[in-house]
Amino acid sequence: MLNGINSQLETKRLVLRPMLEADIEALLLIFTDPKVMASFGVDLFTREQMAHWLKRNLDHQDEFSYGLFSVILKETGELIGDCGLEQMEDQGAAELGYDFRSDFWNQGYATEAARAVRDYAFDVLQLPRLISLIRVGNLASKRVAEKVGMTLAEELTPYDIRYWKYSLKNAKYLP
Repeated sequence: MLNGINSQLETKRLVLRPMLEADIEALLLIFTDPKVMASFGVDLFTREQMAHWLKRNLDHQDEFSYGLFSVILKETGELIGDCGLEQMEDQGAAELGYDFRSDFWNQGYATEAARAVRDYAFDVLQLPRLISLIRVGNLASKRVAEKVGMTLAEELTPYDIRYWKYSLKNAKYLP
Protein backbone atom coordinates (compact mmCIF):
# COMPACT_ATOMS: atom_id res chain seq x y z
CA MET A 1 0.00 0.00 0.00
CA LEU A 2 1.41 3.39 -0.98
CA ASN A 3 0.72 5.80 1.82
CA GLY A 4 2.82 7.34 4.53
CA ILE A 5 6.39 6.66 5.46
CA ASN A 6 6.35 2.97 4.58
CA SER A 7 5.89 3.71 0.88
CA GLN A 8 8.48 2.60 -1.62
CA LEU A 9 8.47 3.93 -5.17
CA GLU A 10 10.04 2.26 -8.15
CA THR A 11 11.03 3.59 -11.57
CA LYS A 12 12.78 1.92 -14.47
CA ARG A 13 16.25 2.45 -12.94
CA LEU A 14 15.61 3.50 -9.34
CA VAL A 15 14.07 2.45 -6.05
CA LEU A 16 12.98 5.28 -3.75
CA ARG A 17 12.57 4.06 -0.21
CA PRO A 18 12.06 5.88 3.09
CA MET A 19 15.24 7.40 4.45
CA LEU A 20 16.87 5.58 7.37
CA GLU A 21 19.41 6.51 10.05
CA ALA A 22 21.67 3.88 8.51
CA ASP A 23 21.91 6.00 5.33
CA ILE A 24 24.16 8.57 7.00
CA GLU A 25 27.43 7.42 5.40
CA ALA A 26 26.01 7.34 1.87
CA LEU A 27 24.32 10.72 2.38
CA LEU A 28 27.57 12.17 3.71
CA LEU A 29 29.13 11.37 0.31
CA ILE A 30 26.57 13.73 -1.26
CA PHE A 31 26.84 16.54 1.27
CA THR A 32 30.66 16.52 1.34
CA ASP A 33 30.85 16.79 -2.45
CA PRO A 34 32.09 20.30 -3.37
CA LYS A 35 30.08 20.29 -6.63
CA VAL A 36 26.83 19.48 -4.80
CA MET A 37 27.38 21.99 -2.03
CA ALA A 38 28.26 24.77 -4.49
CA SER A 39 24.60 24.68 -5.58
CA PHE A 40 23.60 25.51 -1.99
CA GLY A 41 26.33 28.10 -1.46
CA VAL A 42 27.32 26.51 1.85
CA ASP A 43 30.34 24.66 3.19
CA LEU A 44 30.69 20.90 3.07
CA PHE A 45 28.80 19.13 5.85
CA THR A 46 30.56 17.72 8.86
CA ARG A 47 29.39 14.37 10.19
CA GLU A 48 27.63 16.26 13.01
CA GLN A 49 25.78 18.51 10.54
CA MET A 50 24.82 15.46 8.48
CA ALA A 51 23.43 13.73 11.58
CA HIS A 52 21.39 16.87 12.40
CA TRP A 53 20.09 17.13 8.80
CA LEU A 54 19.16 13.44 8.80
CA LYS A 55 17.38 13.70 12.17
CA ARG A 56 15.41 16.74 10.97
CA ASN A 57 14.29 14.79 7.90
CA LEU A 58 13.38 11.68 9.89
CA ASP A 59 11.40 13.85 12.34
CA HIS A 60 9.59 15.40 9.36
CA GLN A 61 8.71 11.89 8.12
CA ASP A 62 7.25 11.03 11.51
CA GLU A 63 5.25 14.25 11.75
CA PHE A 64 3.81 14.40 8.22
CA SER A 65 3.96 10.70 7.17
CA TYR A 66 6.04 11.67 4.14
CA GLY A 67 9.45 13.14 3.55
CA LEU A 68 12.62 12.47 1.63
CA PHE A 69 13.25 9.13 0.00
CA SER A 70 16.70 7.62 -0.32
CA VAL A 71 17.28 7.02 -4.02
CA ILE A 72 18.83 3.64 -4.77
CA LEU A 73 20.26 2.68 -8.15
CA LYS A 74 18.68 -0.68 -9.03
CA GLU A 75 21.69 -1.86 -11.02
CA THR A 76 24.15 -1.61 -8.12
CA GLY A 77 22.04 -1.15 -4.98
CA GLU A 78 23.95 1.99 -4.01
CA LEU A 79 22.37 5.12 -2.59
CA ILE A 80 22.99 7.90 -5.12
CA GLY A 81 20.73 10.66 -3.85
CA ASP A 82 17.62 11.77 -2.08
CA CYS A 83 14.34 13.03 -3.47
CA GLY A 84 11.10 13.78 -1.75
CA LEU A 85 8.79 16.19 -0.04
CA GLU A 86 9.08 18.66 2.80
CA GLN A 87 6.06 20.50 4.15
CA MET A 88 6.70 24.24 3.89
CA GLU A 89 4.20 25.87 6.24
CA ASP A 90 5.20 29.40 5.19
CA GLN A 91 4.58 28.49 1.54
CA GLY A 92 1.33 26.57 2.05
CA ALA A 93 2.64 23.65 0.03
CA ALA A 94 5.06 20.74 0.05
CA GLU A 95 8.45 21.33 -1.51
CA LEU A 96 9.74 18.78 -3.99
CA GLY A 97 13.50 18.59 -3.49
CA TYR A 98 16.37 16.44 -4.71
CA ASP A 99 20.10 16.02 -4.08
CA PHE A 100 22.32 13.63 -6.04
CA ARG A 101 25.98 12.67 -6.01
CA SER A 102 27.73 14.65 -8.74
CA ASP A 103 29.09 11.48 -10.38
CA PHE A 104 25.44 10.65 -11.18
CA TRP A 105 24.51 14.06 -12.64
CA ASN A 106 23.38 14.47 -16.26
CA GLN A 107 22.00 10.95 -16.54
CA GLY A 108 18.32 11.74 -15.90
CA TYR A 109 18.18 10.23 -12.41
CA ALA A 110 16.97 13.42 -10.68
CA THR A 111 14.19 13.88 -13.23
CA GLU A 112 13.18 10.21 -13.01
CA ALA A 113 13.02 10.37 -9.21
CA ALA A 114 11.26 13.75 -9.16
CA ARG A 115 8.56 12.51 -11.55
CA ALA A 116 7.91 9.50 -9.32
CA VAL A 117 7.66 11.72 -6.23
CA ARG A 118 5.40 14.22 -8.05
CA ASP A 119 3.03 11.41 -9.05
CA TYR A 120 3.08 10.00 -5.52
CA ALA A 121 2.36 13.45 -4.05
CA PHE A 122 -0.57 14.06 -6.38
CA ASP A 123 -2.07 10.59 -6.85
CA VAL A 124 -1.49 8.98 -3.45
CA LEU A 125 -1.09 11.83 -0.95
CA GLN A 126 -3.53 14.00 -2.93
CA LEU A 127 -1.55 17.16 -2.22
CA PRO A 128 -3.01 20.21 -3.97
CA ARG A 129 0.27 21.87 -4.96
CA LEU A 130 4.02 21.35 -5.05
CA ILE A 131 6.78 23.91 -5.10
CA SER A 132 10.53 23.78 -5.56
CA LEU A 133 12.81 26.46 -4.16
CA ILE A 134 15.96 26.62 -6.26
CA ARG A 135 18.90 28.94 -5.74
CA VAL A 136 19.07 31.44 -8.59
CA GLY A 137 21.72 30.19 -10.99
CA ASN A 138 21.24 26.45 -10.32
CA LEU A 139 20.32 25.68 -13.92
CA ALA A 140 20.40 21.88 -13.51
CA SER A 141 17.78 21.94 -10.74
CA LYS A 142 15.75 24.45 -12.73
CA ARG A 143 15.70 22.04 -15.68
CA VAL A 144 14.54 19.16 -13.46
CA ALA A 145 11.68 21.29 -12.08
CA GLU A 146 10.63 22.25 -15.61
CA LYS A 147 10.84 18.64 -16.86
CA VAL A 148 8.37 17.53 -14.17
CA GLY A 149 5.91 20.24 -15.24
CA MET A 150 6.70 23.05 -12.82
CA THR A 151 6.74 26.67 -13.91
CA LEU A 152 8.46 29.69 -12.44
CA ALA A 153 6.05 31.42 -10.05
CA GLU A 154 8.28 34.09 -8.54
CA GLU A 155 11.69 34.98 -7.23
CA LEU A 156 12.18 35.14 -3.46
CA THR A 157 15.02 36.55 -1.36
CA PRO A 158 14.82 35.08 2.15
CA TYR A 159 17.92 35.66 4.30
CA ASP A 160 19.51 37.66 1.45
CA ILE A 161 19.64 34.55 -0.76
CA ARG A 162 17.85 34.64 -4.12
CA TYR A 163 15.63 31.66 -4.99
CA TRP A 164 13.44 30.76 -7.92
CA LYS A 165 10.12 29.41 -6.70
CA TYR A 166 8.70 26.84 -9.10
CA SER A 167 5.14 25.62 -8.68
CA LEU A 168 2.80 22.93 -9.97
CA LYS A 169 -0.89 22.58 -9.12
CA ASN A 170 -2.66 19.26 -8.83
CA ALA A 171 -5.76 19.79 -10.96
CA LYS A 172 -7.50 16.75 -9.42
CA TYR A 173 -7.36 17.86 -5.80
CA LEU A 174 -7.40 21.63 -5.73
CA PRO A 175 -9.90 22.85 -3.12
